[in-house]
Amino acid sequence: MRILMAALAVMITCPVLADEADDARRLAVSGRDAYWNCLAREYPRESNRNMPEQEFGALIAAACASERQNFRVALVGYLGIQFPDKDTDANLTTANNAIAFAQKDIVTAFARRKAVSK
Repeated sequence: MRILMAALAVMITCPVLADEADDARRLAVSGRDAYWNCLAREYPRESNRNMPEQEFGALIAAACASERQNFRVALVGYLGIQFPDKDTDANLTTANNAIAFAQKDIVTAFARRKAVSK
């Protein structure tokens, strides 16, 4: 909470940093949306319907490489601006966790759809 308050104080006192943070946030959100949209395009493919869940998970983990990397870079950049005192490795871990959660959500939806169709 203190970090958030400090970041807000910096944003209020320094409009240039606020603009940079806002641009970084927009870029991270745009990257997230592009990655999710790419994963969503993989989900309904006819060739995936009879695929085992584990195989679909591997497919999703390998899919959308450029979108995934763009999202990772944008999120790490945004986190670096928001939390300048935080270790870069921690920000990378956070970005990788966000990616893993997105992949897990798609695979979970796949498994549920498959279970319903049986």
